Amino acid sequence: MSESNSPPPPILEAQGLTFAYPGRERLMDGLDFILRPGERIGLVGHNGAGKTTFFLALMGLLKPQAGRVFFNGSEACTENDFAALRRRVGLLFQNADDQLFSPTVLEDVTFGPLNLGQPPAQARETALRTLGMLNLSGFEERVTHKLSGGEKRLVALACVLAMEPEALLLDEPTSGLDPETRERLIGILRGLPVSYVIISHDLDFLEHTTGLLCAMEHGKIDCSPRMSIHKHAHVHIHGDKPHVHQE
Repeated sequence: MSESNSPPPPILEAQGLTFAYPGRERLMDGLDFILRPGERIGLVGHNGAGKTTFFLALMGLLKPQAGRVFFNGSEACTENDFAALRRRVGLLFQNADDQLFSPTVLEDVTFGPLNLGQPPAQARETALRTLGMLNLSGFEERVTHKLSGGEKRLVALACVLAMEPEALLLDEPTSGLDPETRERLIGILRGLPVSYVIISHDLDFLEHTTGLLCAMEHGKIDCSPRMSIHKHAHVHIHGDKPHVHQE
């Protein structure tokens, strides 16, 4: 096969990630994972399974005890490597307050494009366009810390999208959203031309926004085809094994 016909490398790949906080069981235990171009993955698992820790390791914000992370086929080894990765992969934190730090909404959303080297006028235009896409026009001069939880969530997402990333890692993006805003977010995500991974306990949301379901359990991620979301709203982690549904 010629090189021109070779499939593109994964956007993100984890090989053998292992991590445990001191004195605790391993949250990642030889974990492998691949996000390919065009994929939209839902990641489920019980509270404390290590899903957020996994995202932090992918972004170079937490150093695993073992394992490797690759971005577009190249291993990220140094802080400079991960800094380059973070310029192209957007992370939405579980808590929006961890992501918002400027006095006003416009300053927060403009911060990323400015860091990418956009001139101030262009960065402002990018921020305004992104806010408009999220139906947040008119929020520009709002004081960030006075926003509601759902509003902060959308502004944090605007900060990520303003960076025009190749891929997104979204940690519980529907947390704090009212039903109308949640539906709007579904439409926004389905219209984005990027790959993403969504951590969520909202199975209906994942059904409408992702095409592949993975489960994190015992320090590993299972993305096998037997994973599926059922209309009666629960997830099979081991769908190929005998099990009983209790009423």
